[in-house]
Amino acid sequence: MDESSLDAARPRLTFDLDVDVCVIGGGLAGLTAAREAARLGASVVVLEGRSIGWNASGHNLGTVMPGYGVSVSSLIERVGFEDARSLWRLSMEGADYVRAAVADNAQPGKPMADMALTEGALEVSKIEAGDELISRLQTFGEDFGTDVEGWQADRVRETLKTDRYFHAIHFPKAFQIDGRRYVHGLAALAEQAGVRIFEDTPVVSIDPAGVRKRVATPSAKLRCSQIVLAGNAHLGAPGRRLTSTLLPTWRYAALTEPLGERLAAAITFRGSVTDTHDIDHFRIVDGDRLLWSSFETTWAGDPRRYARRIQSRIATIFPALAPVAIADAWSGMFGQTVHGMPQIGELQPGLWVLSGLGRQGLNTTATGGVLVARGIQQGDDRWRLFSPFELVWAGGSAGRVAGQVVSAWSRGSSAAAGALSRFRERARGRELARERARETRMAAAQARATGQRPAMPRREDNSGSAGST
Repeated sequence: MDESSLDAARPRLTFDLDVDVCVIGGGLAGLTAAREAARLGASVVVLEGRSIGWNASGHNLGTVMPGYGVSVSSLIERVGFEDARSLWRLSMEGADYVRAAVADNAQPGKPMADMALTEGALEVSKIEAGDELISRLQTFGEDFGTDVEGWQADRVRETLKTDRYFHAIHFPKAFQIDGRRYVHGLAALAEQAGVRIFEDTPVVSIDPAGVRKRVATPSAKLRCSQIVLAGNAHLGAPGRRLTSTLLPTWRYAALTEPLGERLAAAITFRGSVTDTHDIDHFRIVDGDRLLWSSFETTWAGDPRRYARRIQSRIATIFPALAPVAIADAWSGMFGQTVHGMPQIGELQPGLWVLSGLGRQGLNTTATGGVLVARGIQQGDDRWRLFSPFELVWAGGSAGRVAGQVVSAWSRGSSAAAGALSRFRERARGRELARERARETRMAAAQARATGQRPAMPRREDNSGSAGST
């Protein structure tokens, strides 16, 4: 798929239709649900109020890995060990779906032609937490069957030339894609399966009662047996019940100018890197550029302003890269749920929700889309694993203010914890240096007293430890 085809407009809906499934929202999740429902035999229409991939689905760093927006321990606490393991398995299946979609369609002439993958993802810790790391490795690897490796601090710092990070968890089977090309390629695959996609077609009302539901747009009406609400916080009046449960959040990203050999000297890892507090997320693209995501607001900010802050952020973490020139900056809005998990399932007969995917990762857009499609066409009820994560009001305007306060507090807390860990590390280093100096002086004094050659002082490893699974 060439770059010009990414912006090719599709028609708006101007005539009445009667179909099996109407998907409202043309993002990654909605397109996956539409494609899979069509492949299972349904007649499907996607109604997109603007254009395919215009928001978060087309403005992300493209990292695909297992997991959700909450920690594994929180997931187990909420639903129990067995259901948490089943949910985790679904997230891995979602990642496999994305990988297969790209692999099967990356050949010349296909919708994702020449789209390459980069392998691996690092989750780095900004604090010293060796015991916690080992516990998480055991849960991921032994309990949940995920391929993971524990990296000691010295290995992390050999790979990422900064003292800001300590231990890390490496996910070798995670991967990165071009998110914008993927969403447009997915739309093409859906159309190949028989899906009809209409852009610039906002939904003004829905009537989910009865066997045949009704959907109204500004210039046409549609009847269907199943409605899938796959939109974000932009759904407006027809999806007010849903949008009131989402906290709109804008995340900012920037692409640097080519950094040349400086980048190769500072970062040798070719996958994506994120910290355990989800403050920064970055990866190398085009050989010698950094694609960096950081900073969030609960209102729409100017990406240029946040580009300057990201520029400063890069220079702080990787001083060797300063000064950093920014080539482009943008933002994408996603909806966060109060409980931090996606909202997937049937609200009432024939009315499905597939939303709240902010912070969940690209894998979950595939997981949710497949579950909803199979729920509609095959009666697959695995979507019920998400039932504990019901629709919860996000607090309206007050919730947005509170969300911004929490975000600022989280960044400040993360910075303080990181600074304290680095201080403690330096203090230990000074203490070790003093201890070695004392040993050297004592060995020299003993040698003078006995006439023997001084013994070399013992060496200690201060790199920390972590196993691998």
